[in-house]
Amino acid sequence: MGDINIDHSRYRQIIRGKVRENLRHYIANNDLIGKQGKDKVHIPIRGINLPRFRFDQFQQGGTGQGDGDEGDPINGDEAPGGNKKAGDGSGSHDLEVELSLEELADILGEELGLPYIKPRGSREINEEKNVYKSIAHEGPKSLRHFKRTYKQALKRQIATGTYDPGNPVIVPQKEDMRYRAPQLIPKPETNAVLIYMMDVSGSMGDNEKRLVRTTSFWIDLWLQRNYKHLERRFIIHDSDAKEVDEHAFYHTKESGGTKISSAYQLCSDIIQKDYSPEHWNIYPFHFTDGDNNSNDNSRCFQLLRDIILPSSNLFCYGQCADRGHYVDDLIKAFDLTHHPNEKIRMSVFTEGQDIVDAIKNFLKTGR
Repeated sequence: MGDINIDHSRYRQIIRGKVRENLRHYIANNDLIGKQGKDKVHIPIRGINLPRFRFDQFQQGGTGQGDGDEGDPINGDEAPGGNKKAGDGSGSHDLEVELSLEELADILGEELGLPYIKPRGSREINEEKNVYKSIAHEGPKSLRHFKRTYKQALKRQIATGTYDPGNPVIVPQKEDMRYRAPQLIPKPETNAVLIYMMDVSGSMGDNEKRLVRTTSFWIDLWLQRNYKHLERRFIIHDSDAKEVDEHAFYHTKESGGTKISSAYQLCSDIIQKDYSPEHWNIYPFHFTDGDNNSNDNSRCFQLLRDIILPSSNLFCYGQCADRGHYVDDLIKAFDLTHHPNEKIRMSVFTEGQDIVDAIKNFLKTGR
């Protein structure tokens, strides 16, 4: 049984290695959006040969030996297809394996070298855990506290005058037994909130929205592996912003002009109303094609300076097209070329193969 477990573990390591080799392809798969962490996905893996029996070429006899050539019909029956000969090309030997999205998220973290996040702030929640800090007079033998039992027996013998210093034999009796007992105590947990903002204006085409949704999905999945309690808020905007549920965020199709400050204002309102930076790890993510009314930029940068950046662990801006200028304006406004800001991360990604690099850039600091 031990050998089987070792072989299975080795096989899983091989699979993980193959997945890492083609990680960019799997990450760009838009069909995975909407699945949950424990859902299974089927992934075709090339280049893995399943174990099979191979006969020793120096031995004769056995199955498949005797008169006849390869391809001859058995028992004189005509082979299906008449006299057609078998082809000489190699076939496809893809092996389809089953992995959970949680496993894919772990592989993503391993491949990108993403650190485990060290969250700031925590708060007490209504979760309790057993801690064995108290002593009881009854309990199972497995929880017997030998030191406490010995001390209680010694105290009893001294009190009753049966203790002999010349022959210090301590014999615990039933009333001397002491046991470790569980005590329920509140367990502090760290909390995080992700605030996703997406441009759904007329300039955002289907490809841009697909890139944003796929990137958001994998960021969300990986952060859920780091935080036990994770809340998500979703904002879509054109010239106006509104909060939506997860399904609407991933499926809404709208049009109109673009006013990024409307999303930043709603994000600021949500933070100030619901999430104190003292108790929450706050991660706003904004995705757009970079096309914004230049007259609106000053309001955007003011909201970032005054509210969003001071409250957040990290603000990430993702631009899914190279035609917009907002990313350049953002760099100039905060002088990021000469003075990088540890709270601002920016990525420009225009195709599915860029998503991995964007995620790595966003989360590489592990803040």
